[in-house]
Amino acid sequence: MSTVVLAAERVHLRHTGAEHDAVRDVILEVRAGEIVALVGPNGSGKSTLIAGLARELRPRAGWVRFEGGDAFRIPRRRFAQRVALLPQEPACPEGLTVEALVGHGRHPHVGAFAARTAHDERAVRRALAAMDLADHRRRKVETLSGGERRRAWLAMTLAQETDILLLDEPTTALDLRHQWEVLALLARANQERGLTVVVSLHDLEQAAWLAHRVAVMHRGRVYAAGEPARCLTEETLRDVFGVDSRVTKEDGSLRVRAQGPADALRSL
Repeated sequence: MSTVVLAAERVHLRHTGAEHDAVRDVILEVRAGEIVALVGPNGSGKSTLIAGLARELRPRAGWVRFEGGDAFRIPRRRFAQRVALLPQEPACPEGLTVEALVGHGRHPHVGAFAARTAHDERAVRRALAAMDLADHRRRKVETLSGGERRRAWLAMTLAQETDILLLDEPTTALDLRHQWEVLALLARANQERGLTVVVSLHDLEQAAWLAHRVAVMHRGRVYAAGEPARCLTEETLRDVFGVDSRVTKEDGSLRVRAQGPADALRSL
């Protein structure tokens, strides 16, 4: 069995100024070389948990572990050489070109003042090509469409060349083709070089197709975790998402067909 590389141990997380924890008593282990998808309704704690795993939020209680040790004791640059984060709504300085943004992914390896090497330049070019942005590299980021901007941030994350990716809704704003291209890219990187991925997704079929395991978030807790077929059941969708559904397996893929609000919601 592969090693646990990242873990939340009974973690409680709260955003600055909030009165209540957004994540409560969560246990989650991520093993080297696996893809874990976080699914759940809006406000269920997916983004907050990813922020905690990325050290963007310090736990109010519990621990975030990296390779068995306290993740918060690792120097920031060293952690960034191993773990890359794509938040849901990243901020970009005005006037930055796509190529310059993607180049920021090399900072943990290059340092603040050192010049980029030929390897760094190749990493940037590969990331631009992977996200179908080579022809847009000279454009200002603010001139891109929402989907193009999202792909530029994904390219920056890929250029970081880490062992672990933490991706918060990476397919948001992408058209269907680019959604599946991103998922296929993650699956291929996982198979070919053992990339470890934690990703939050809204599309349950995409999560089931991509992930080795899913963690279903509900009201700040992990409602269920394990193989997609075991966790994404009709009962789970009723309890967590409030919808009646039909879940089947067709051609080896999980199919989820929502059939309307669950009985508990029909009286609203």
